[in-house]
Amino acid sequence: MTQEQRKELLRSQQGELNAVLMYQRLAKIVKTERERNAFLQLAKEEGRHARVFHDYTKEPLKAKKTMAHIMPILYFLLGRKRLYKIIAKGEYDAAKGYEHLIADFPEVESVKNDEHRHGDIVFGLI
Repeated sequence: MTQEQRKELLRSQQGELNAVLMYQRLAKIVKTERERNAFLQLAKEEGRHARVFHDYTKEPLKAKKTMAHIMPILYFLLGRKRLYKIIAKGEYDAAKGYEHLIADFPEVESVKNDEHRHGDIVFGLI
């Protein structure tokens, strides 16, 4: 693994950890059980993604709470529809961003596929 690949894997691991907290926080503020269940499931899957990257980096990281704090504010300022479109786009972008890692890190393919599905799930909540 090159130094640049390691940095990217660490960034990805951090992002997945942060997403766990973000989705857990969203699950606490949404109004429907359908949304709550979806966000709790996404949080669980993002945790699995973080473990995939951890298996490569072997670096223990802690989730940063920034997005978990910002999301409720955005939820109320932007409204759920606009926020969900932004979140879905972030999931689709993450999937695309992982594509080039798959050749050297085959387990990332399952993460990429999940991220695309996450985008579909969040978009489906609109």
